[in-house]
Amino acid sequence: MVMKKFALAAASAMLVTTIGFVSNPRPAYAAAKVDCDAVMNELNGGKHMKEVAKDLSTTVYQVRKCKRMAQAASKAETKSSMQAKSGKEPPMAPMGGSSPAMAAPAAAASPK
Repeated sequence: MVMKKFALAAASAMLVTTIGFVSNPRPAYAAAKVDCDAVMNELNGGKHMKEVAKDLSTTVYQVRKCKRMAQAASKAETKSSMQAKSGKEPPMAPMGGSSPAMAAPAAAASPK
């Protein structure tokens, strides 16, 4: 008799827990467009990623994505400004084997 009562109590607790999780869904955020400028302003203001995501009604993933894009943009900007100061462009990677057909126009176009 005690085992039946224990099993009934355990099943009831599991049912109540399941209903509790189902009735309290997490808010769904639209991930279509995120204002990365606003995200970066908040991050540069000293807020943590979770706080920014909550304030701007987005996900932490989107905040990280904006942060990565901003870092890539600043890295590219730094690289281009370094090239402008030095006046050099990075060497181009070879695009396969050199063909005589491609070498002939280059040789004819260069003045000697």
